Amino acid sequence: MAQREPAICLRTVDYSETSQVVHFLTRGAGVVRLLAKGTKRPKSSSGGAVDLLAEGDLVFIAKRDALGTLVEFAETTCHLSLRRQADRLNTALYMLELVGAMCAEADPHPEVFDLLHNALARLEQPASPIAAVLAYFQWRLLKHAGLLGQLTQCAECGRRVNGSVGTPRDEVYFSSRVGGMLCGACEGSATEKYRINGQTMGGLAAMRAAQAGTKVTLSEAQARAVSRMLAYHINQQLGKPLKMARYVLDANGSSPSATGQ
Repeated sequence: MAQREPAICLRTVDYSETSQVVHFLTRGAGVVRLLAKGTKRPKSSSGGAVDLLAEGDLVFIAKRDALGTLVEFAETTCHLSLRRQADRLNTALYMLELVGAMCAEADPHPEVFDLLHNALARLEQPASPIAAVLAYFQWRLLKHAGLLGQLTQCAECGRRVNGSVGTPRDEVYFSSRVGGMLCGACEGSATEKYRINGQTMGGLAAMRAAQAGTKVTLSEAQARAVSRMLAYHINQQLGKPLKMARYVLDANGSSPSATGQ
Protein backbone atom coordinates (compact mmCIF):
# COMPACT_ATOMS: atom_id res chain seq x y z
CA MET A 1 0.00 0.00 0.00
CA ALA A 2 1.29 3.44 -0.91
CA GLN A 3 2.19 5.87 1.88
CA ARG A 4 2.32 9.65 1.76
CA GLU A 5 4.79 11.57 3.92
CA PRO A 6 6.60 14.91 4.04
CA ALA A 7 10.20 14.07 3.16
CA ILE A 8 13.71 15.45 2.81
CA CYS A 9 16.20 13.95 0.36
CA LEU A 10 19.32 12.76 2.21
CA ARG A 11 21.17 10.93 -0.56
CA THR A 12 20.90 10.00 -4.24
CA VAL A 13 22.70 7.29 -6.19
CA ASP A 14 22.44 6.73 -9.92
CA TYR A 15 20.84 3.33 -10.57
CA SER A 16 20.80 3.44 -14.35
CA GLU A 17 20.74 6.02 -17.10
CA THR A 18 17.16 6.85 -16.24
CA SER A 19 16.66 5.84 -12.59
CA GLN A 20 17.93 6.66 -9.10
CA VAL A 21 18.09 5.13 -5.65
CA VAL A 22 17.01 7.88 -3.25
CA HIS A 23 17.29 7.98 0.54
CA PHE A 24 14.62 10.12 2.16
CA LEU A 25 14.04 11.15 5.75
CA THR A 26 10.28 11.09 6.21
CA ARG A 27 8.43 12.49 9.18
CA GLY A 28 6.29 9.46 9.94
CA ALA A 29 8.19 6.52 8.46
CA GLY A 30 11.80 7.39 9.23
CA VAL A 31 14.53 6.85 6.65
CA VAL A 32 13.40 5.03 3.52
CA ARG A 33 15.43 3.82 0.51
CA LEU A 34 13.47 3.94 -2.70
CA LEU A 35 14.02 3.00 -6.31
CA ALA A 36 12.98 6.03 -8.33
CA LYS A 37 12.28 4.53 -11.75
CA GLY A 38 12.60 6.84 -14.72
CA THR A 39 13.10 10.01 -12.67
CA LYS A 40 16.01 11.09 -14.87
CA ARG A 41 13.92 11.01 -18.03
CA PRO A 42 13.01 14.46 -19.43
CA LYS A 43 9.29 13.72 -18.99
CA SER A 44 9.14 11.68 -15.81
CA SER A 45 5.70 10.78 -14.50
CA SER A 46 7.00 10.68 -10.90
CA GLY A 47 8.14 14.29 -10.78
CA GLY A 48 11.64 14.29 -12.31
CA ALA A 49 15.12 13.71 -10.91
CA VAL A 50 15.40 14.16 -7.15
CA ASP A 51 18.20 16.36 -5.79
CA LEU A 52 19.88 16.46 -2.38
CA LEU A 53 18.20 18.85 0.08
CA ALA A 54 14.90 18.72 -1.80
CA GLU A 55 11.86 18.77 0.47
CA GLY A 56 8.38 17.82 -0.58
CA ASP A 57 5.42 15.49 -0.51
CA LEU A 58 6.50 11.88 -1.06
CA VAL A 59 4.31 8.97 -2.15
CA PHE A 60 6.03 5.59 -1.92
CA ILE A 61 5.61 1.86 -1.42
CA ALA A 62 7.85 0.48 1.31
CA LYS A 63 9.33 -3.01 1.29
CA ARG A 64 10.84 -4.72 4.31
CA ASP A 65 14.61 -5.37 3.95
CA ALA A 66 14.60 -4.22 0.31
CA LEU A 67 14.34 -1.14 -1.84
CA GLY A 68 10.91 0.40 -1.85
CA THR A 69 9.39 2.17 -4.82
CA LEU A 70 9.00 5.91 -5.33
CA VAL A 71 5.57 6.61 -6.77
CA GLU A 72 5.67 10.41 -6.77
CA PHE A 73 7.69 13.23 -5.26
CA ALA A 74 6.23 16.74 -5.44
CA GLU A 75 9.03 19.11 -4.49
CA THR A 76 8.03 22.11 -2.39
CA THR A 77 11.45 23.44 -1.36
CA CYS A 78 14.78 23.07 -3.16
CA HIS A 79 16.87 25.38 -0.93
CA LEU A 80 18.28 27.15 -3.96
CA SER A 81 20.01 29.86 -1.94
CA LEU A 82 21.96 27.22 0.02
CA ARG A 83 23.36 25.88 -3.23
CA ARG A 84 24.82 29.31 -4.08
CA GLN A 85 27.10 29.59 -1.02
CA ALA A 86 29.73 26.91 -0.47
CA ASP A 87 29.90 27.29 3.32
CA ARG A 88 26.14 27.02 3.78
CA LEU A 89 25.86 24.19 1.25
CA ASN A 90 28.66 22.19 2.90
CA THR A 91 27.04 22.63 6.31
CA ALA A 92 23.68 21.49 4.96
CA LEU A 93 25.26 18.43 3.32
CA TYR A 94 27.01 17.57 6.59
CA MET A 95 23.64 17.69 8.35
CA LEU A 96 22.15 15.32 5.77
CA GLU A 97 25.07 12.92 6.13
CA LEU A 98 24.84 13.03 9.93
CA VAL A 99 21.12 12.27 9.99
CA GLY A 100 21.57 9.44 7.49
CA ALA A 101 24.33 7.92 9.61
CA MET A 102 22.51 8.19 12.94
CA CYS A 103 18.97 7.22 11.94
CA ALA A 104 18.09 3.60 11.23
CA GLU A 105 15.80 2.76 8.33
CA ALA A 106 12.07 2.59 8.98
CA ASP A 107 12.51 3.97 12.51
CA PRO A 108 10.32 7.10 12.77
CA HIS A 109 11.63 10.10 14.67
CA PRO A 110 9.37 13.08 13.88
CA GLU A 111 11.50 15.27 16.16
CA VAL A 112 14.58 14.61 14.01
CA PHE A 113 12.64 15.44 10.85
CA ASP A 114 11.49 18.72 12.37
CA LEU A 115 15.01 19.45 13.62
CA LEU A 116 16.52 18.98 10.15
CA HIS A 117 13.71 20.87 8.42
CA ASN A 118 14.06 23.84 10.78
CA ALA A 119 17.89 23.82 10.65
CA LEU A 120 17.87 23.92 6.84
CA ALA A 121 15.35 26.76 6.86
CA ARG A 122 17.44 28.66 9.40
CA LEU A 123 20.64 28.01 7.47
CA GLU A 124 19.03 29.43 4.34
CA GLN A 125 18.49 32.81 5.98
CA PRO A 126 21.34 35.10 4.81
CA ALA A 127 21.96 36.60 8.26
CA SER A 128 21.90 33.32 10.19
CA PRO A 129 25.19 32.41 11.93
CA ILE A 130 26.32 29.17 10.26
CA ALA A 131 28.50 28.01 13.16
CA ALA A 132 25.71 28.45 15.72
CA VAL A 133 23.13 26.68 13.55
CA LEU A 134 25.47 23.70 13.23
CA ALA A 135 26.35 23.60 16.93
CA TYR A 136 22.72 23.63 18.02
CA PHE A 137 21.81 21.03 15.38
CA GLN A 138 24.44 18.55 16.56
CA TRP A 139 23.60 19.24 20.24
CA ARG A 140 19.87 18.62 19.75
CA LEU A 141 20.36 15.54 17.56
CA LEU A 142 22.66 13.93 20.14
CA LYS A 143 20.28 14.88 22.95
CA HIS A 144 17.35 13.30 21.11
CA ALA A 145 19.38 10.12 20.58
CA GLY A 146 20.29 10.00 24.28
CA LEU A 147 23.99 10.33 23.45
CA LEU A 148 24.81 13.86 24.59
CA GLY A 149 26.58 12.64 27.73
CA GLN A 150 27.40 14.22 31.09
CA LEU A 151 28.61 17.76 30.39
CA THR A 152 28.51 19.52 33.76
CA GLN A 153 30.41 17.19 36.08
CA CYS A 154 33.05 14.49 35.91
CA ALA A 155 31.52 11.22 34.74
CA GLU A 156 33.88 9.30 37.04
CA CYS A 157 33.99 11.15 40.37
CA GLY A 158 31.06 13.55 40.06
CA ARG A 159 33.19 16.66 40.60
CA ARG A 160 31.72 19.71 38.86
CA VAL A 161 33.89 20.85 35.96
CA ASN A 162 34.27 24.43 34.77
CA GLY A 163 37.28 24.40 32.45
CA SER A 164 39.26 26.96 34.44
CA VAL A 165 42.97 27.27 33.72
CA GLY A 166 45.20 26.50 36.66
CA THR A 167 46.66 23.28 37.97
CA PRO A 168 46.43 20.03 35.98
CA ARG A 169 43.52 19.11 38.24
CA ASP A 170 41.52 21.96 36.69
CA GLU A 171 41.91 20.55 33.17
CA VAL A 172 38.80 19.09 31.57
CA TYR A 173 38.46 16.36 28.95
CA PHE A 174 35.55 14.68 27.22
CA SER A 175 35.48 10.92 26.72
CA SER A 176 32.94 9.43 24.36
CA ARG A 177 33.62 5.96 25.72
CA VAL A 178 33.08 7.04 29.33
CA GLY A 179 30.07 9.10 28.35
CA GLY A 180 30.93 12.59 29.51
CA MET A 181 33.44 14.99 31.00
CA LEU A 182 36.51 13.94 32.94
CA CYS A 183 38.30 16.16 35.43
CA GLY A 184 42.07 16.42 35.58
CA ALA A 185 42.24 13.95 38.45
CA CYS A 186 40.34 11.24 36.53
CA GLU A 187 41.42 11.67 32.93
CA GLY A 188 44.71 9.81 33.28
CA SER A 189 43.19 6.35 32.98
CA ALA A 190 41.08 7.20 29.91
CA THR A 191 42.47 5.78 26.67
CA GLU A 192 40.15 7.92 24.56
CA LYS A 193 39.60 11.60 25.38
CA TYR A 194 39.28 15.07 23.90
CA ARG A 195 40.81 18.15 25.55
CA ILE A 196 38.24 20.82 26.36
CA ASN A 197 39.23 24.49 26.21
CA GLY A 198 37.59 27.62 27.58
CA GLN A 199 35.72 28.40 24.35
CA THR A 200 34.14 24.96 24.39
CA MET A 201 33.09 25.25 28.04
CA GLY A 202 31.67 28.72 27.45
CA GLY A 203 29.76 27.52 24.41
CA LEU A 204 28.31 24.53 26.24
CA ALA A 205 27.20 26.78 29.11
CA ALA A 206 25.53 29.17 26.65
CA MET A 207 23.70 26.34 24.92
CA ARG A 208 22.42 24.94 28.21
CA ALA A 209 21.19 28.39 29.19
CA ALA A 210 19.44 28.82 25.84
CA GLN A 211 17.74 25.46 26.24
CA ALA A 212 16.49 26.59 29.65
CA GLY A 213 14.90 29.64 28.04
CA THR A 214 17.55 32.25 28.82
CA LYS A 215 18.46 34.59 25.97
CA VAL A 216 22.21 34.24 25.40
CA THR A 217 24.76 34.97 22.71
CA LEU A 218 26.81 32.09 21.33
CA SER A 219 29.94 33.56 19.72
CA GLU A 220 31.29 32.11 16.49
CA ALA A 221 34.44 30.91 18.29
CA GLN A 222 32.35 29.16 20.93
CA ALA A 223 30.04 27.62 18.33
CA ARG A 224 32.98 26.26 16.32
CA ALA A 225 34.62 24.85 19.45
CA VAL A 226 31.41 23.12 20.53
CA SER A 227 30.82 21.72 17.04
CA ARG A 228 34.32 20.24 16.92
CA MET A 229 33.82 18.54 20.29
CA LEU A 230 30.40 17.18 19.34
CA ALA A 231 31.72 16.00 15.97
CA TYR A 232 34.52 14.18 17.78
CA HIS A 233 31.88 12.48 19.95
CA ILE A 234 29.84 11.58 16.86
CA ASN A 235 32.93 10.14 15.15
CA GLN A 236 33.59 7.96 18.16
CA GLN A 237 30.00 6.76 18.33
CA LEU A 238 29.87 5.94 14.62
CA GLY A 239 33.39 4.51 14.52
CA LYS A 240 34.34 6.71 11.57
CA PRO A 241 34.46 10.38 10.56
CA LEU A 242 31.78 11.77 8.27
CA LYS A 243 32.98 12.75 4.81
CA MET A 244 31.70 16.32 4.98
CA ALA A 245 33.08 17.02 8.46
CA ARG A 246 36.43 18.34 7.26
CA TYR A 247 34.75 21.05 5.19
CA VAL A 248 32.63 22.59 7.94
CA LEU A 249 34.14 22.12 11.39
CA ASP A 250 37.17 24.37 11.23
CA ALA A 251 37.96 27.67 9.55
CA ASN A 252 40.95 25.95 7.95
CA GLY A 253 38.90 23.00 6.78
CA SER A 254 40.22 20.44 9.27
CA SER A 255 38.14 18.21 11.53
CA PRO A 256 38.92 16.91 15.02
CA SER A 257 41.19 13.94 15.29
CA ALA A 258 39.61 10.59 16.07
CA THR A 259 41.91 10.33 19.08
CA GLY A 260 41.18 13.77 20.51
CA GLN A 261 43.40 16.81 20.81
